[in-house]
Amino acid sequence: MGEKTGKDLIVEFINRGGVLFDVKGKSSTEIYQNISEIIPIPKSVTKENVFTALVEREKVMSTAVGYGIALPHCRDMILKNSDEQQITVCYLNAPIDMTAPDTRFVYVMFVLLTSDSQTHLQVLSQLATLFKNDKFRELLERHANKEELVKAVQEIL
Repeated sequence: MGEKTGKDLIVEFINRGGVLFDVKGKSSTEIYQNISEIIPIPKSVTKENVFTALVEREKVMSTAVGYGIALPHCRDMILKNSDEQQITVCYLNAPIDMTAPDTRFVYVMFVLLTSDSQTHLQVLSQLATLFKNDKFRELLERHANKEELVKAVQEIL
């Protein structure tokens, strides 16, 4: 089997990370604290590693990308194994201001944990394509579940 495509990676990562609803927090730091407690954390890292890495990345520059979407990720690849990489889609219980380029408050986060920079950049590129797609954004706005999101990724990418 050859290299996985961006679509394959997104599907695999969302299947591994899952979808969370009603994530509470009034700031990105509070939300990252809550997320790090409830997302599936690979054995090679701790909840504290994930929380600290997300907060440190957010300090550099907002991970809000527009459309009410943020893409929290770690500056450094904190995972050791490629089979631990994941995206957890987190729908927030209340939108927050993360100084997005379009000034929209963030209501959904795609928390990306990767083990190497090449995969990281490939997945970011594919996610950017998805976020520009009207159909995909409509699914997000109605808080689609994991199966609906995976199906949309397979159709769009």
